[in-house]
Amino acid sequence: MNAVAAVDLGATSGRVMLGHVGHNELSVRPVARFPNGPVTRPDGLHWDIDALREHVLDGLAAAVRDEPGVASIGVDSWAVDYALMRDGRMLAEPFHYRDGRNHAGVDRVHARVGAAELYAANGLQFLPFNTLYQLEAEERLAEADSFLLIPDLFGYWLTGRAVAERTNASTTGLLSVTTGEWDEALVARLGLPRSLFPELVSPGTRLGGLTSEFAARIGARDDVSVTAVGSHDTASAVVAVPAASTDFAYISCGTWGLVGVELEAPVLTEAARAANFTNEGGVDGRVRFLHNVMGLWLLTECVREWGETDLPTLLAQAAAVNPPVAVFDANDPSFLPPDDMPGRITAWLRAHDQPVPRSRAEFVRCIIESLAVAFAAAVHDAATLSAHPVAVIHIVGGGSQNALLCQRIADIAGMPVLAGPVEATAIGNVLIQARAQGFVGGSLESLRALVAAAFSPVRYLPTA
Repeated sequence: MNAVAAVDLGATSGRVMLGHVGHNELSVRPVARFPNGPVTRPDGLHWDIDALREHVLDGLAAAVRDEPGVASIGVDSWAVDYALMRDGRMLAEPFHYRDGRNHAGVDRVHARVGAAELYAANGLQFLPFNTLYQLEAEERLAEADSFLLIPDLFGYWLTGRAVAERTNASTTGLLSVTTGEWDEALVARLGLPRSLFPELVSPGTRLGGLTSEFAARIGARDDVSVTAVGSHDTASAVVAVPAASTDFAYISCGTWGLVGVELEAPVLTEAARAANFTNEGGVDGRVRFLHNVMGLWLLTECVREWGETDLPTLLAQAAAVNPPVAVFDANDPSFLPPDDMPGRITAWLRAHDQPVPRSRAEFVRCIIESLAVAFAAAVHDAATLSAHPVAVIHIVGGGSQNALLCQRIADIAGMPVLAGPVEATAIGNVLIQARAQGFVGGSLESLRALVAAAFSPVRYLPTA
């Protein structure tokens, strides 16, 4: 009983998790895992969204077989990407945010709205793939009657209801940072058709029941709900930070490293804009004041290029490398595209008169050190810019399993790091569904207490 299914889609993999939640109960377990990633088409990088949909439906069918009493389904994913729709059908595969077309969109947007004015309107850090830049570069926009962000696309397929959930919509650059509604003035100024923009909903909203087609496809009962969660995966991950007080920073570490603090109101100062910090929507109206760091993308792309399969051994060898090692700027935009990451890092080091690692172990240690420096700096900047005290850093997601990275963050930041849970995004997804179903109640703090009781984090203390 009290079971829900969380669909958690990341930029390199996806999963379907079963969650059970009660007054003093919280457990999650995977029922399906599957790959995800960019595919190259004649016009650029895309997502193989049809394959992803089949993986999701197969995973949901497995969840229903394991737990016929599933009461709700929630979907979260990476941000900014979308499908153009017409008459309820996709016009084409969604573009991948790493596709090079976005640069033209940046120039066109900034020709109409200056960077400072844009930040005052949407509160977002500059990232060349934010949705407003992608829409500006979109060649088929005139053919569309709406667009749906990736988790909302899955919600539409499951229920037939087209919406935009606010935490993810806040990453488009087209949501007002002060009202939480679509910014009508900005939309008009950019010449975007207002009819493209779906109804906004908040986390916890019941989107509806499954369509008969998809209920039959996954073998579900007619009364299963689909619930809007914090559909931006970081919004769900922050829900599951097992914090005991408010004086924490978080690092949601996977393909990207999202580093910041949770606030009650946005920070829109010129200093915050200059530091490229963003104000994204959180669950229950909270603000995720954070900075994007390139994240484990740097490591996974190197490992892929090398054809390396034994990552634990490689990390152990990296831990044995004697410092100092070269450190590069993990935020450099040259690391954004896929392919030949070792060559990109080597080029950066040579251009900045830094020694190039002589072995793969040294290369990995260089990446870990560079990420730790970037993460620690972002925590410091988040605390300073927001005047929000930080006494502990919580790292959740896949990066929480990287003991070397966690220890080096603690050392460089000079404060404790609490690592885990690994599946924070799915856990946050589960908790918002469970609260909407009435299985649990209360504030984010009470939900986090459930997480802390169920998943004991690993503590890393700074070394002298």
